[in-house]
Amino acid sequence: MEQTTLTKLFKQKPDVRQQVKHAAGYAVFDSANVNVILASFGGGYGVVVNNQTNNKTYMNMAEAGLGLGIGAKDFNIVMVFHTQAALAKFIGQGWTFGGNVDAAAKHKQQGNAVSAEAIIDDVTVYSLTDTGLALQAVLKGTKFWIDDEMN
Repeated sequence: MEQTTLTKLFKQKPDVRQQVKHAAGYAVFDSANVNVILASFGGGYGVVVNNQTNNKTYMNMAEAGLGLGIGAKDFNIVMVFHTQAALAKFIGQGWTFGGNVDAAAKHKQQGNAVSAEAIIDDVTVYSLTDTGLALQAVLKGTKFWIDDEMN
């Protein structure tokens, strides 16, 4: 999942390859999200890679949000950590809060998806929709935590 997602992102945005290579680390998550009128819920799993040590930390995620939306989608998230402090904070605390505006009508290579994410603290986030039909504008919180069984 990690390599497939990175390959897809690098194909869409070739300049991101150097950004990931020179970053303190990166994370790749596979997620699903459901929007029902005023609420949004989702979950998934992924891996965080420390580029300095090559250590991998496997993590889970769950998210909930409030806003207008309807639909469901499967998507991948790539986070690029520009500092070791941002990487350590993410692994140790695992909370993010942000806004998401998303429109998706896609199945594999058919259709299109547009999204924008806003997250701060030396982290750049890319979202790639694989399959789904969704329209949402949501304020959300996402909890990431270490998967004790995989580590």
